[in-house]
Amino acid sequence: MTTARRTRPSGGTRVTSAAAARAHAEATVREQWGLDGRTPHRQDMIDLSLVVSELVTNAIRHGAGLAGFDTWTTGEGVRIAVHDHSDAVPEAAAGTGAPGAAHRVGGYGWPLVVRLARDIEVRGRPGGGKTVSVLVPLRDA
Repeated sequence: MTTARRTRPSGGTRVTSAAAARAHAEATVREQWGLDGRTPHRQDMIDLSLVVSELVTNAIRHGAGLAGFDTWTTGEGVRIAVHDHSDAVPEAAAGTGAPGAAHRVGGYGWPLVVRLARDIEVRGRPGGGKTVSVLVPLRDA
């Protein structure tokens, strides 16, 4: 069984873009699962990339900027935590995840996150801002 291993960008590397966050999350999974002799399912890694991209992009575009990014593996998959500077909770977080009428252009990222991830939490951060954390399930290939 895989144990939870919390990881963060190392060597002073700071995640500042969706591309960097995707690379970090994918490397975390491959490294940690590799220690256990496992290989993550290809489709699950695609789902992980989509979820990370949406969460980080939302933090940058709607959350007053990215304040931090954490990943750690669990027995069920990988947990992602994206920190931003805004106290505003995503409108769809309280609903079904379906895009509202106001989202005529765009607004499909959150429903994608809701569909691909589990255990979604939105919490305020001390001093302001929020953290959106999700679990992206992973299967062994």
